[in-house]
This record gives sequence, structure tokens and C-alpha cells, in this order.
Amino acid sequence: MTTPAAGAAAANSNPYGLMAALHQGGIIAWTVFIILVIMSLSTWYVLFAKLFEQQKILNQYKRVRSSFWGTPTIKDGANKLERNSAYRQIVDDGLLAQDQHTKLIDPVDQHEWVGASLSRSTASINSRLGSGLAILATVGSTAPFVGLFGTVIGIYRALIKIGAAGQASIDAVAGPVGEALIMTALGLVVAVPAVLGYNWLVRRNKVVGEQLGVFATDLHAYMVSNGALRPQLTAAKTVSAPAVKAPTSTAPKA
Repeated sequence: MTTPAAGAAAANSNPYGLMAALHQGGIIAWTVFIILVIMSLSTWYVLFAKLFEQQKILNQYKRVRSSFWGTPTIKDGANKLERNSAYRQIVDDGLLAQDQHTKLIDPVDQHEWVGASLSRSTASINSRLGSGLAILATVGSTAPFVGLFGTVIGIYRALIKIGAAGQASIDAVAGPVGEALIMTALGLVVAVPAVLGYNWLVRRNKVVGEQLGVFATDLHAYMVSNGALRPQLTAAKTVSAPAVKAPTSTAPKA
């Protein structure tokens, strides 16, 4: 007579689950599974790390628009920016280029020299934002094939069992076929988040790059015009009530 605990354990045990498939597949199945796990962990790490980095720069843009351009000089505005921030780097590179221009021997236009420096600065920041995205692209393109390799091995083992048994019985092929389907599913589970995350991060990088480009253009115009040109910050407009005319009384004609 079986005890209730033993009966429950027998009911919960699945001979065709993930662990059973890995146990039956041997070292090849375990190798494929470990590779997919490493790919998945790398995907989620890069995804959250880049999201945090992008959101930090997006928040900096809001503070730059409200605090930087309200200062009398660029140096005063730079002191209000966070150290090691993207916008602080652009301002520091612009000030350095402006100082270096006075030391040049060959005549070079100031706007060209400062503009080239700001372009290099924004390109460097955009390059850092794009780092790590190659991991997502690689995982998204190769994870299905890694799972497919496990699928091929599972089908191969099923064919071997069919040949050894002489007939295609369910008991002979259920384990290897289940292993093949599990490996296919794991490959898709790893690949889909990587592809979606890659496309999302690339779109957000474009938004950040556009904001950096706008700031660099405004800073360039401000520096080469000695502060005469600065961006027009949009302020909340107050709607005034229309003036009410006092009624005019006309005297009755005699």
C-alpha cells in the first residue's frame, strides 16, 4: 500500500520534463542548456545596464534645459552639471577646444575647430551608448541555432531508438522527441527577448543621440557668438483675460 506522500511524489514526477530531458540527453544536452543559460543571463544584464545608462542621460537632458542655459557664462553652467555626465563632457570639450584655438599657429576658423571638437565628443558618447548591443544582436541571431542543434541531437537519438526497437513506439521516441522540442523552445525563449531588447535600445539611443546633437549645436552657436545666441527655452504661457470695456453711456438728444 502506497502512502499519500509517495503517491503525490509519483504524480508530480514528470518523466518528460526538462530535467529528465537533460538527464537523457547527456553531455550534449547539458552543454546546449548551459550555453543558452549564459546567453540569457548576458541578455538581461546588458538590457538593464543600458536602460539605466540611457535613462540617466535622458534625465540629465531635462536638468540641462532648465539649469544650464540660465547661467551667465558657460563655466558657471558647467559647474551646475554632474561630474562625469555626458553633457558635462561636451561642455568641457567645447571649453578645451576654445582654449586650444588661441594657441594654434595656422589660422583655423573658430567655429570649425569648436564644431569638430563637439562632434567628436558626441560621437564618443554615442559609441559608449552602443557598446554591449552587439551581445544582444549575437544572442538574438545565434540562440535559435544553438537550440536547433539540441533539437537535431534529440531527433537523432529518437531515430536510433526506433532502429534499435524495430518499431516506432511512443515509449521509444517520447523522451528524445520531448528533448528536441524542449531545446527548440529554450532557443526561442532566449532569442526573442534579445531581439526585442536590441531594437528597443537602438531606438532609445537614437533619441539620446538627437538630444546630444541639439545640445552640441546650441552650445556651438553660443560659443562662436560670444553668448549672443542661446536657445529659446519654452516657458509656460499665461493666458490673460480679455479686457472688458466699460459701457459708454450716450446722453439722450434734446
